[in-house]
Amino acid sequence: MKNGPPIFDGGYDPEGAQKWLEGVERIFKAMRCQDEHKVNLGSYVLHEEADYWWGNASQRLGAGGAL
Repeated sequence: MKNGPPIFDGGYDPEGAQKWLEGVERIFKAMRCQDEHKVNLGSYVLHEEADYWWGNASQRLGAGGAL
């Protein structure tokens, strides 16, 4: 994504997570991103702890598990 997406590192930061989500949604809207592509593109800008969490969560979801 060439739009300079916000980066979220994880940890307990509800305000930071909300700002990250709003920034990513703004980019998705400008790109006219279809819903089925948002998870892959959104997970691309997760870093450090958030990226590790998403790796584990997506494996569980792929195996039919719940978060």
